[in-house]
Amino acid sequence: MAFRLFEGKEHAALYQKFRFPPPEEIKNAVLKYLDSKKKTLHALAVDIGCGTGQVSRSLAPHFEKIIGVDISEAQLDEARKETNLSNVKYIKCHAEDLPADDGSVDLITAAHAAHWFDKERFLKEVNRVLKPGGCVALFGFTTGIEFSFPGVNPGRLTDIYEEEFEHMLPYRSKLLFVNDSMLQELFEAIDYPEKERIENLRVKRPISVSGAVGLIESFSVYQCFLRAEPVAAKATLKRMHQRFLEEMGVSSADTELEILMTYYCILARKPE
Repeated sequence: MAFRLFEGKEHAALYQKFRFPPPEEIKNAVLKYLDSKKKTLHALAVDIGCGTGQVSRSLAPHFEKIIGVDISEAQLDEARKETNLSNVKYIKCHAEDLPADDGSVDLITAAHAAHWFDKERFLKEVNRVLKPGGCVALFGFTTGIEFSFPGVNPGRLTDIYEEEFEHMLPYRSKLLFVNDSMLQELFEAIDYPEKERIENLRVKRPISVSGAVGLIESFSVYQCFLRAEPVAAKATLKRMHQRFLEEMGVSSADTELEILMTYYCILARKPE
């Protein structure tokens, strides 16, 4: 991976605490795609950029073995704390140099991570390790996040989020625009005839005010902002937290609102 923004222990702890696991709609779509031509238990999945292991754990019942890989030892430490599954193993390595034999992998996943990879080298490595008929699934969410709460004018909480998020934009990597394109260029670069996209899958969940602020704190763009301007970054989160409470007319940060996130998924199969 050319970019390494998730290696700090505090950032890894935030990731574990506040990032959502993949929505069931995405997981089910991936498994359905994989199973469309083979319905027996699969041998091996490699979860690239596994972070704190949410995807690795969710796939564990469906595979004999899961290897979660990440460049951040701090992220992997958090993953190991959360995992007591005998068929899940975590290894530090690059997305472009996977710890798997040629033609040995049934499924490769990368959740909200593929925009950081070296596209050409990554796809070459995918082709090397996938079995004939094996699949790759690349998914994530865009930064187009919406918030709502009963009694608050529609769009008002989202406006607050976007206003405060603007303070972070100078620290936004150009690769996050790649993510927000739903990996269009990467999809086009996949040289398999069988491939498809799921776009604009909107998933609504409950989240506390403190959880919403914590989620944003886990974003790489905020962490870059924090390193460059720690006082301003902390003030931005504090202000957003207070504005949410005031607009909602509540005092407890445990009060739940709704978050609406837009997901995408790329699916492709190596020819038999």
